[in-house]
Amino acid sequence: MKKLDVTWDGITDSTGYLFSFAKSLACAVRHSPWPEYAEDIIATSLFAFRMWVSADLCPSATSIWEFDRQKEWVENGGLVCDYVGRYWGQEDIEEEKWVEAIEIIKRSIDSGIPAVSWDTGIPEWGLITGYDEEAILFSTLAVNEGHENPPGSGGGSTMPFEQLGKREIPILSVLTVTGKSDKSQEAILHDTMKLAVHHLTGGEWCENAKGLDAYPALIRHFEDGFNPDLSWNMEYFLGTYGALKYYAWKYFEKMKQAELAGLYKEVFESWMESFKIKTGQDINQLEVRKKIASLLNSAHENEIKAVDVMRKCI
Repeated sequence: MKKLDVTWDGITDSTGYLFSFAKSLACAVRHSPWPEYAEDIIATSLFAFRMWVSADLCPSATSIWEFDRQKEWVENGGLVCDYVGRYWGQEDIEEEKWVEAIEIIKRSIDSGIPAVSWDTGIPEWGLITGYDEEAILFSTLAVNEGHENPPGSGGGSTMPFEQLGKREIPILSVLTVTGKSDKSQEAILHDTMKLAVHHLTGGEWCENAKGLDAYPALIRHFEDGFNPDLSWNMEYFLGTYGALKYYAWKYFEKMKQAELAGLYKEVFESWMESFKIKTGQDINQLEVRKKIASLLNSAHENEIKAVDVMRKCI
């Protein structure tokens, strides 16, 4: 087994629910020759800004977006990628894409970088950290594994080659980081703001409420649309998007965009306080839900302001 020593150490996950694609991508970059991009890439690939909320708060709403645009979005942040995908209704290319995916995974592992893949243990994004051609197995690290394993401890699991793209939700999506482009930090910043405005104002495809419209879609569940059976779902959405806002704040702070950094610091703090209330108080109490709704409304207002600021810069 050729296996990389990979852990989630160094990836800030403020809630324990950081979006699995963003977490896996940042971890892959942290273990690449370009670790200085690991924190930025969650913002510059736009995942620090993206929000999707379904009417029934199904967690799968966070994974209904254009998978084929991963390469484009990650390369916005100054990295170079390989990508292979195969989705519903594409059985005619299943074998071809499976072979391609295995090849880019092996190349990535051989270069010392884990591969980002859909469904490496749970139907979320995770990492492929090694391969064994004799046993025909991948070593994998799912987002719910390895957090307590020290380096060199061998945390994670294994997955037969044949299961790649054929597990619980049988689609194939593999991204590998292969290099760094010559795109300047100024160009990355400009394009990040442009793409952020595009998403937040509803420009990207999704079947559910997206961008700024995700706020009212989520807030209603703490108001008239409250359903106690969706308590964990509320926590999942608060934790997923709250943890992402940290990266928007830190990116703008690093790029010396003081007004945007200030706005996203407030956005992050509002989401985090909402998450803490949800996990620490009784959500069945109206006053508790009112606090959360108020905090989310405040975050919404600040993110609207942020869109106006970014529009002026692009």
